[in-house]
Amino acid sequence: MKEISINIIFITLGAFLAAFALECFLVPNQIIDGGIVGISIMASYITKLNLGMFLIVFNIPFVLLALNEFGKKFVTMAFYSVSILALFVNFFHRIHIVTDDLLLASLFGGGILGTGVGIVLKNSACMDGTEILAMKISKKYPYSVGEIIMFINVFIFISAGFLYGWEQAMYSTLTYIVAYRAIDNIVQGLSEEKSIRIISDKGPEIGQAIIQNLNKTVTYIEAQGGYSKAKKTMVYCVVPRIELYKLKELVTSIDEDAFLSTENVHEVFRKKTKNLG
Repeated sequence: MKEISINIIFITLGAFLAAFALECFLVPNQIIDGGIVGISIMASYITKLNLGMFLIVFNIPFVLLALNEFGKKFVTMAFYSVSILALFVNFFHRIHIVTDDLLLASLFGGGILGTGVGIVLKNSACMDGTEILAMKISKKYPYSVGEIIMFINVFIFISAGFLYGWEQAMYSTLTYIVAYRAIDNIVQGLSEEKSIRIISDKGPEIGQAIIQNLNKTVTYIEAQGGYSKAKKTMVYCVVPRIELYKLKELVTSIDEDAFLSTENVHEVFRKKTKNLG
Protein backbone atom coordinates (compact mmCIF):
# COMPACT_ATOMS: atom_id res chain seq x y z
CA MET A 1 0.00 0.00 0.00
CA LYS A 2 2.89 2.36 0.73
CA GLU A 3 4.37 1.75 -2.71
CA ILE A 4 0.99 2.25 -4.41
CA SER A 5 0.38 5.45 -2.45
CA ILE A 6 3.75 6.84 -3.52
CA ASN A 7 3.02 5.86 -7.13
CA ILE A 8 -0.34 7.65 -7.02
CA ILE A 9 1.25 10.83 -5.63
CA PHE A 10 3.85 10.94 -8.39
CA ILE A 11 1.36 9.96 -11.11
CA THR A 12 -0.82 12.85 -9.98
CA LEU A 13 2.17 15.19 -10.13
CA GLY A 14 3.09 13.93 -13.61
CA ALA A 15 -0.46 14.37 -14.88
CA PHE A 16 -0.55 17.88 -13.38
CA LEU A 17 2.61 18.88 -15.27
CA ALA A 18 1.43 17.29 -18.52
CA ALA A 19 -1.94 19.06 -18.35
CA PHE A 20 -0.24 22.38 -17.57
CA ALA A 21 2.01 21.98 -20.62
CA LEU A 22 -0.90 21.05 -22.88
CA GLU A 23 -3.32 23.81 -21.92
CA CYS A 24 -0.92 26.64 -21.12
CA PHE A 25 1.70 26.13 -23.86
CA LEU A 26 0.71 23.76 -26.65
CA VAL A 27 -3.03 23.64 -27.35
CA PRO A 28 -3.59 27.45 -27.41
CA ASN A 29 -0.73 27.74 -29.93
CA GLN A 30 -2.11 24.90 -32.08
CA ILE A 31 0.91 22.73 -31.32
CA ILE A 32 0.36 19.03 -30.69
CA ASP A 33 2.28 16.09 -29.29
CA GLY A 34 2.46 12.66 -30.85
CA GLY A 35 0.36 9.60 -30.07
CA ILE A 36 -3.12 9.55 -28.58
CA VAL A 37 -2.58 12.98 -27.02
CA GLY A 38 -1.98 14.48 -30.44
CA ILE A 39 -5.01 12.75 -31.95
CA SER A 40 -7.15 13.94 -29.02
CA ILE A 41 -6.01 17.54 -29.47
CA MET A 42 -6.92 17.48 -33.17
CA ALA A 43 -10.28 15.80 -32.49
CA SER A 44 -11.09 18.45 -29.87
CA TYR A 45 -10.11 21.23 -32.29
CA ILE A 46 -12.30 19.86 -35.10
CA THR A 47 -15.37 19.08 -32.98
CA LYS A 48 -14.96 21.89 -30.39
CA LEU A 49 -15.65 19.27 -27.73
CA ASN A 50 -13.84 18.74 -24.43
CA LEU A 51 -10.20 17.63 -24.79
CA GLY A 52 -10.28 15.66 -21.54
CA MET A 53 -13.16 13.55 -22.86
CA PHE A 54 -11.17 12.55 -25.96
CA LEU A 55 -8.12 11.69 -23.86
CA ILE A 56 -10.20 9.18 -21.89
CA VAL A 57 -12.24 7.78 -24.79
CA PHE A 58 -9.27 7.27 -27.13
CA ASN A 59 -7.01 5.77 -24.46
CA ILE A 60 -9.45 3.26 -22.93
CA PRO A 61 -9.24 0.63 -25.73
CA PHE A 62 -5.43 0.67 -25.72
CA VAL A 63 -5.15 0.54 -21.94
CA LEU A 64 -7.41 -2.53 -21.93
CA LEU A 65 -5.02 -4.17 -24.40
CA ALA A 66 -2.37 -4.08 -21.67
CA LEU A 67 -4.39 -6.24 -19.26
CA ASN A 68 -2.83 -9.56 -20.31
CA GLU A 69 0.65 -8.11 -20.79
CA PHE A 70 1.07 -5.97 -17.68
CA GLY A 71 -1.67 -7.05 -15.30
CA LYS A 72 -4.44 -5.37 -13.35
CA LYS A 73 -2.19 -3.06 -11.34
CA PHE A 74 -0.76 -1.40 -14.45
CA VAL A 75 -4.19 -1.07 -16.08
CA THR A 76 -5.66 0.43 -12.90
CA MET A 77 -2.81 2.93 -12.63
CA ALA A 78 -3.10 3.76 -16.32
CA PHE A 79 -6.85 4.44 -15.98
CA TYR A 80 -6.12 6.66 -13.00
CA SER A 81 -3.36 8.59 -14.81
CA VAL A 82 -5.53 9.19 -17.90
CA SER A 83 -8.51 10.23 -15.78
CA ILE A 84 -6.52 12.63 -13.61
CA LEU A 85 -4.87 14.05 -16.74
CA ALA A 86 -8.31 14.76 -18.21
CA LEU A 87 -9.36 16.40 -14.94
CA PHE A 88 -6.31 18.67 -14.84
CA VAL A 89 -6.71 19.52 -18.54
CA ASN A 90 -10.21 20.82 -17.79
CA PHE A 91 -8.86 22.77 -14.84
CA PHE A 92 -6.04 24.45 -16.79
CA HIS A 93 -8.37 25.19 -19.70
CA ARG A 94 -9.50 28.24 -17.73
CA ILE A 95 -5.93 29.48 -17.18
CA HIS A 96 -4.43 32.08 -19.51
CA ILE A 97 -1.78 31.06 -22.03
CA VAL A 98 1.79 31.46 -20.75
CA THR A 99 3.36 32.54 -24.07
CA ASP A 100 2.30 32.92 -27.68
CA ASP A 101 5.86 32.58 -28.97
CA LEU A 102 5.78 29.32 -30.91
CA LEU A 103 9.42 28.44 -30.28
CA LEU A 104 9.17 29.05 -26.53
CA ALA A 105 5.87 27.17 -26.40
CA SER A 106 7.45 24.19 -28.21
CA LEU A 107 10.57 24.06 -26.06
CA PHE A 108 9.05 24.71 -22.64
CA GLY A 109 5.77 22.94 -23.41
CA GLY A 110 7.60 19.88 -24.73
CA GLY A 111 10.00 19.84 -21.79
CA ILE A 112 7.29 20.13 -19.15
CA LEU A 113 5.07 17.61 -20.96
CA GLY A 114 7.92 15.13 -21.26
CA THR A 115 8.80 15.56 -17.59
CA GLY A 116 5.22 14.83 -16.59
CA VAL A 117 4.94 11.80 -18.85
CA GLY A 118 8.32 10.52 -17.64
CA ILE A 119 7.25 10.75 -14.00
CA VAL A 120 4.10 8.76 -14.80
CA LEU A 121 6.05 6.09 -16.72
CA LYS A 122 8.58 5.78 -13.90
CA ASN A 123 5.73 5.03 -11.50
CA SER A 124 4.24 2.06 -13.39
CA ALA A 125 1.56 3.81 -15.45
CA CYS A 126 1.06 5.55 -18.78
CA MET A 127 -1.02 8.37 -20.22
CA ASP A 128 -0.82 7.40 -23.89
CA GLY A 129 -1.88 4.06 -25.36
CA THR A 130 0.33 4.35 -28.45
CA GLU A 131 3.18 2.37 -26.93
CA ILE A 132 0.83 -0.41 -25.86
CA LEU A 133 -0.51 -0.65 -29.41
CA ALA A 134 3.04 -0.59 -30.80
CA MET A 135 4.09 -3.49 -28.54
CA LYS A 136 1.13 -5.55 -29.75
CA ILE A 137 1.93 -4.86 -33.41
CA SER A 138 5.66 -5.57 -32.95
CA LYS A 139 4.85 -9.14 -31.84
CA LYS A 140 3.14 -9.87 -35.17
CA TYR A 141 5.35 -7.91 -37.55
CA PRO A 142 9.16 -7.53 -37.83
CA TYR A 143 9.28 -3.94 -36.60
CA SER A 144 10.47 -2.51 -33.30
CA VAL A 145 8.23 -0.58 -30.90
CA GLY A 146 10.15 2.60 -31.67
CA GLU A 147 9.74 2.18 -35.43
CA ILE A 148 5.99 1.62 -35.11
CA ILE A 149 5.54 4.66 -32.85
CA MET A 150 7.52 6.80 -35.28
CA PHE A 151 5.42 5.51 -38.19
CA ILE A 152 2.20 6.40 -36.34
CA ASN A 153 3.50 9.84 -35.40
CA VAL A 154 4.51 10.66 -38.97
CA PHE A 155 0.84 10.39 -39.99
CA ILE A 156 -0.24 12.38 -36.93
CA PHE A 157 2.11 15.28 -37.71
CA ILE A 158 1.19 15.22 -41.41
CA SER A 159 -2.45 15.46 -40.36
CA ALA A 160 -1.53 18.39 -38.10
CA GLY A 161 0.04 20.06 -41.13
CA PHE A 162 -3.21 19.88 -43.08
CA LEU A 163 -5.25 20.97 -40.06
CA TYR A 164 -3.14 23.76 -38.55
CA GLY A 165 -0.57 24.54 -41.25
CA TRP A 166 2.89 23.16 -41.93
CA GLU A 167 4.66 25.62 -39.64
CA GLN A 168 2.59 24.36 -36.73
CA ALA A 169 3.36 20.79 -37.78
CA MET A 170 7.09 21.53 -37.66
CA TYR A 171 6.80 23.09 -34.20
CA SER A 172 4.79 20.03 -33.15
CA THR A 173 7.63 17.79 -34.32
CA LEU A 174 10.08 19.90 -32.31
CA THR A 175 7.82 19.57 -29.27
CA TYR A 176 7.77 15.80 -29.67
CA ILE A 177 11.58 15.64 -29.86
CA VAL A 178 11.99 17.79 -26.73
CA ALA A 179 9.33 15.78 -24.87
CA TYR A 180 10.93 12.48 -25.90
CA ARG A 181 14.30 13.62 -24.58
CA ALA A 182 12.76 14.80 -21.31
CA ILE A 183 10.99 11.43 -20.88
CA ASP A 184 14.28 9.64 -21.51
CA ASN A 185 16.06 11.70 -18.86
CA ILE A 186 13.36 11.14 -16.25
CA VAL A 187 12.89 7.41 -16.85
CA GLN A 188 16.56 6.50 -17.25
CA GLY A 189 17.98 9.02 -14.79
CA LEU A 190 19.66 12.40 -14.99
CA SER A 191 22.90 11.44 -13.20
CA GLU A 192 24.46 9.11 -15.73
CA GLU A 193 26.99 6.65 -14.43
CA LYS A 194 29.44 4.33 -16.15
CA SER A 195 29.87 0.60 -15.74
CA ILE A 196 33.52 -0.38 -16.11
CA ARG A 197 35.05 -3.72 -17.08
CA ILE A 198 38.79 -4.03 -16.62
CA ILE A 199 40.73 -7.06 -17.84
CA SER A 200 44.30 -7.25 -16.57
CA ASP A 201 46.94 -9.60 -15.23
CA LYS A 202 46.88 -7.38 -12.15
CA GLY A 203 43.12 -7.47 -11.61
CA PRO A 204 43.11 -7.91 -7.81
CA GLU A 205 45.68 -5.13 -7.41
CA ILE A 206 43.59 -2.76 -9.57
CA GLY A 207 40.45 -3.70 -7.64
CA GLN A 208 42.06 -2.89 -4.29
CA ALA A 209 43.31 0.44 -5.64
CA ILE A 210 39.77 1.36 -6.78
CA ILE A 211 38.39 0.46 -3.35
CA GLN A 212 41.04 2.46 -1.48
CA ASN A 213 41.35 5.51 -3.77
CA LEU A 214 37.84 5.91 -5.18
CA ASN A 215 35.89 4.32 -2.31
CA LYS A 216 33.95 2.15 -4.76
CA THR A 217 33.03 -1.50 -4.45
CA VAL A 218 34.22 -3.90 -7.13
CA THR A 219 33.37 -7.41 -8.27
CA TYR A 220 35.96 -9.91 -9.50
CA ILE A 221 34.98 -12.13 -12.41
CA GLU A 222 37.14 -15.01 -13.56
CA ALA A 223 37.97 -14.75 -17.28
CA GLN A 224 40.12 -16.54 -19.84
CA GLY A 225 41.99 -15.08 -22.80
CA GLY A 226 40.53 -16.27 -26.09
CA TYR A 227 43.91 -16.47 -27.83
CA SER A 228 46.37 -17.09 -25.02
CA LYS A 229 43.97 -19.20 -22.91
CA ALA A 230 45.56 -17.53 -19.91
CA LYS A 231 43.47 -17.08 -16.78
CA LYS A 232 42.68 -13.47 -15.95
CA THR A 233 40.63 -11.60 -13.37
CA MET A 234 38.11 -9.10 -14.73
CA VAL A 235 37.23 -6.21 -12.43
CA TYR A 236 33.70 -4.79 -12.62
CA CYS A 237 32.55 -1.57 -10.98
CA VAL A 238 30.21 1.39 -11.45
CA VAL A 239 31.44 4.97 -11.09
CA PRO A 240 29.96 8.41 -11.78
CA ARG A 241 30.96 9.85 -15.15
CA ILE A 242 32.91 12.63 -13.45
CA GLU A 243 35.24 10.06 -11.85
CA LEU A 244 35.90 8.10 -15.04
CA TYR A 245 39.09 10.01 -15.93
CA LYS A 246 40.50 9.46 -12.43
CA LEU A 247 39.75 5.75 -12.66
CA LYS A 248 41.51 5.46 -16.04
CA GLU A 249 44.61 7.13 -14.62
CA LEU A 250 44.53 4.77 -11.65
CA VAL A 251 44.26 1.67 -13.85
CA THR A 252 47.03 2.70 -16.28
CA SER A 253 49.34 3.59 -13.39
CA ILE A 254 49.13 -0.05 -12.29
CA ASP A 255 48.94 -1.79 -15.68
CA GLU A 256 49.48 0.13 -18.91
CA ASP A 257 48.34 -2.91 -20.92
CA ALA A 258 45.02 -3.28 -19.10
CA PHE A 259 41.91 -3.58 -21.28
CA LEU A 260 39.16 -1.21 -20.12
CA SER A 261 35.64 -0.89 -21.53
CA THR A 262 32.84 1.45 -20.42
CA GLU A 263 29.07 1.49 -20.88
CA ASN A 264 26.40 4.00 -19.92
CA VAL A 265 24.37 3.19 -16.82
CA HIS A 266 21.27 5.30 -16.29
CA GLU A 267 20.10 3.83 -13.01
CA VAL A 268 21.79 1.87 -10.24
CA PHE A 269 19.79 0.12 -7.54
CA ARG A 270 21.11 -1.74 -4.51
CA LYS A 271 20.19 -2.05 -0.86
CA LYS A 272 22.45 -0.11 1.46
CA THR A 273 23.00 -3.17 3.61
CA LYS A 274 24.73 -4.98 0.76
CA ASN A 275 27.42 -4.19 -1.78
CA LEU A 276 29.05 -5.77 -4.79
CA GLY A 277 32.34 -6.37 -3.02
